[in-house]
Amino acid sequence: MPVQAPHAVVMIRPHRFTPNPETAADNAFQVAAPGDPRALAESAYQEVTRAAEILESAGITVHLFDDEDATRPDSVFPNNWFSTHAGGRVALYPMYAPSRRTERRPDIIEMLKEQYRVQDVIDYSGLEYDDIFLEGTGAMVLDHVSRIAYTARSRRADPVVLERFCTAFGYEPMAFDAADGDGTPIYHTNVLMCIAADFVLIGLDMITDPQRRQVVAQRLSGRRGTRPVINLSPRQIHDFAGNAIELEGHDGERFLALSTRAAATLTDEQREIIERTCTLLPLDVPTIELAGGSVRCMVAGIHLDARLPLPEGVGPAGLEPTTTAV
Repeated sequence: MPVQAPHAVVMIRPHRFTPNPETAADNAFQVAAPGDPRALAESAYQEVTRAAEILESAGITVHLFDDEDATRPDSVFPNNWFSTHAGGRVALYPMYAPSRRTERRPDIIEMLKEQYRVQDVIDYSGLEYDDIFLEGTGAMVLDHVSRIAYTARSRRADPVVLERFCTAFGYEPMAFDAADGDGTPIYHTNVLMCIAADFVLIGLDMITDPQRRQVVAQRLSGRRGTRPVINLSPRQIHDFAGNAIELEGHDGERFLALSTRAAATLTDEQREIIERTCTLLPLDVPTIELAGGSVRCMVAGIHLDARLPLPEGVGPAGLEPTTTAV
C-alpha cells in the first residue's frame, strides 16, 4: 500500500451546490455565486462526474457518493470531516460551520468498514460543542512518511485538538502562521501546500515568521535535504496550485491531481521537477473553485488495506471495529 499517495479516494457529487455564506468570512479564496443557482449546481455536478471519470481512467479507485441535501453547500469537500490512516484507523473531525456538520455520513464510514480493514474510528466531532475545531486534511497537511502534521493556525485548526490528534495517530505537530498579501490568514493548510513522495509544493513566502519559514522548509526537504521544495508564488496559491494531491494508479504510476487553473500557473521549471516522478492530471473544476477549494479538497484519500475476498463458505473473522468519542 502506498504510504503518501493513496490509490483510492472518496468523492461527493453534489446536487445542490453553492458557495457557503457561513464560510465566506475567513475564506479569501471563496467567490460569491453568480447567475442561476440551478445552473451552478448542475455545473458542479458535471464537474465532479467528469473528474471522477478521469481519475478512474488513470487507474485510481473512486468511491463516488451523491448528496441531494440542499442544506449542505460544501459537501463536495469530504476531506474536511474524515481521514483514514494505515493500521486501519479512521478519524472524524469537528467542523467550524454548523451547516457542514451534517456532512459526516455513516454510510461512507460503513462502506470503508465493508471494503477496507478498519480497526478503530476515533470521533472528535463532540468538540464542536466546546467551539473547538480541526477540519481534517484541510486544516492539516500530513507527511505520512516523516509523520509530521503541518498546520497553518486558524479558527479551523485548534491547537488542543491538533495535539490530541497527533498524540493518538503518531504525528508531530508543526504549526505556523500564514497569510496572504492582504494579511488575511490562510483558512486551510491544504490550499498552501501539497506533500508528494518526492517533492513538495508550498507557498513558503506566505509563512509570516522568517525563522519558522526556514524550519518548515528544512523539515519538508527531508532528513537528507534531498526532496525538492517547490516554492509557489502568492499568485499561484490564489490559483490553487497548492491544492493538489498525489495519487497512485493500479499499475503503480503516480499522478498529481490538480485543477486546470492550477496547472496553467506552473512554470516550466516546476513542471520539470514534478514530472520526474509524477504525471500531471489536470481536472476542470471552475465552478467548484468558487466555493474556495479545489481538487485536493474534493478527494478524501483512503490509506487503508483493502479487504481480500473470502473463499466461498468462509465467514469473516476478527474484531468488530470500535468507535471512540473524544
